[in-house]
Amino acid sequence: MANAASGMAVVDECKLKFLELKAKRIYRFIVFRIENYEVVVDRLGSPEETYDDFTASLPPNECRYAVFDFDFTTNENCQKSKIFFIAWAPDTSKVREKMVYASSKDKFKRELDGIQVELQATDPSEMSLDIIKARAL
Repeated sequence: MANAASGMAVVDECKLKFLELKAKRIYRFIVFRIENYEVVVDRLGSPEETYDDFTASLPPNECRYAVFDFDFTTNENCQKSKIFFIAWAPDTSKVREKMVYASSKDKFKRELDGIQVELQATDPSEMSLDIIKARAL
């Protein structure tokens, strides 16, 4: 169902793949794109893929939404995991595209129950592994 504010619909596959990432952990990350006024799955990252693989999968000149399942060890030596929602809007992307992604982000994020940390990035330095680690702790 399209959202009246943004006119954007979320394809059921997006929610299904997110649930599989969250519950079954069969994906390390999911990249989403907006296509024909719908949010669709763009790429699925296998559990063996790294954060570098994830960042390399984001196009340098186009906006995307993404979720990343980040595993880390706390200062108390406990293994934990947090699911990051990343709104990727590079400075080099088209203004209209940035506006569409920005206006649809909150509705889309609400569809993905279980997001623990949100990050917005306009260039790779704003979502470096150091920033991810700092936001996870």
